[in-house]
Amino acid sequence: MSTAAPPADWRRLDPRTVLVTALVVAGVVAGAAIPVTLGLTRWFSLPAAVLRVLAGAVLVIGVAAGADRVRWHRTRYRIGEERVDLHTGLLLVKRRSLARSRIRTVDLTANLMLRLLGLVTVRIGTGEQGSESTLELDPVTRTEGERLRRLLLERAATAPADGGHREGELAVLDPRWIRYAPVSFVAPMLGGAAAGAVLQVSDWVGAQGEVIDWVGDRFRDTPLLWTIIVLVLAALVAGVVGAFGLWIEMWWNYRLEREPGGTLRVRRGLFTSRSISVEEARLRGVDLVEPLGVRLLGAARLDAITTGLAKDHEARNADHNTLLPAAPRTRADTVAADVLRETVTPTGAALVRHPRAARGRRLRWSLAAALGPVLVLTVLGALLTPVLLWIALGCAVVAVPVAVVLALDAYRGLGHALSGRYLVTRSGTVRRSTAALERVGVIGWTVKQSVFQRRAGLVSITATTAAGGGSYTVYDADTAEGLAFAAEAVPGLLEPFLERTGGTEPTGP
Repeated sequence: MSTAAPPADWRRLDPRTVLVTALVVAGVVAGAAIPVTLGLTRWFSLPAAVLRVLAGAVLVIGVAAGADRVRWHRTRYRIGEERVDLHTGLLLVKRRSLARSRIRTVDLTANLMLRLLGLVTVRIGTGEQGSESTLELDPVTRTEGERLRRLLLERAATAPADGGHREGELAVLDPRWIRYAPVSFVAPMLGGAAAGAVLQVSDWVGAQGEVIDWVGDRFRDTPLLWTIIVLVLAALVAGVVGAFGLWIEMWWNYRLEREPGGTLRVRRGLFTSRSISVEEARLRGVDLVEPLGVRLLGAARLDAITTGLAKDHEARNADHNTLLPAAPRTRADTVAADVLRETVTPTGAALVRHPRAARGRRLRWSLAAALGPVLVLTVLGALLTPVLLWIALGCAVVAVPVAVVLALDAYRGLGHALSGRYLVTRSGTVRRSTAALERVGVIGWTVKQSVFQRRAGLVSITATTAAGGGSYTVYDADTAEGLAFAAEAVPGLLEPFLERTGGTEPTGP
């Protein structure tokens, strides 16, 4: 058994965590107090209901604060020469340890309450799957959080010298970028959520019927079609307002910096501040993401393709791999070049067009997806009611042109290329992605060819990597061209499985 470290080596969390817990629980209790009080008035008088709610609130807040006090008392952490240790728990004692050599991320997060108190939550991770690969110190002072971040991310080897790419600020928030918030897919989702929230809250207080009756009275003399249109527009307006608010919360005070020693740092957030660090040594490329609405306005988002970023549920929801929010495409390309230390960004390389057979495949897929529901409605209309036939006709008139346009756009977006140290692949229409992946980061190839692809002379080739999404695919390329691309991108990796016809063109095994 190893000798225990001196007590001075161990540190506690900040004791104000008890105050934070009490205030947060008090806010939750206050939000629930009104509907609970109204519910209790069915059995008690209003003063009696209020007293019961107050007593329950004090009990809940006290229990939560007491439990957090015990957690604080039983939690210790230590930064050793080789390991980071965290001990916590009362009945079930947990002793967890991470090797410092495996640590890839040290992220700082602070909600509004923590920021007012000068505290942060520190998440130390190895980037592996599962909660056991992450240690969380919640909370410590901001000074201590910054100390831990610098200490745990410092490396003996510095980033490659390049006089053309400065350290310091690489990108900073431009308030004009907020114009891209309403055209994201978030707006309609938030609109639907707002409508659902109104119905849910009204149901909690027993007034859902009154709300529905009130809306019905407003549109009593309005045709059904116009009623639906007005309600949808109202939901969209609410969604747009929500999208603006969400964008401001997520990206306010945004700044992308390169720190000495080769670390990219993203800082952002209005009420909840976030600090996310990416080691350049773990960076394997970038992904230029263009959702349809954003792309129509000439903008794109920049994501990092890197090993070692946290992959748990909380990290994915926080957009940990985003280096630049939706911004003008030229700006995104410039930031990509700075991040990769390249003179010209590989995401702007001229791409090889794919054969026309790929266009036919997309047209068939898109039309099948559009006409499938139409066919179902047609059959049901023939069996049940002619009304469904008219609905099927309307769906066909709207869906078929949209399907054709999206299919043609998807085909125009297909492409691949080699650009210096990077292989580049682009695909998608609703969400177009242009990924520039370091060729040395490719650890394998997967070649897929269905019966229909074989007859059309097409092949899909997937580059497997330990970074980012784990795989990046060149869809429906010409067979010979696609195999030659893979063989040239990573020499020696695919050649043992290729056969050459006529001494020149490679083919599959």
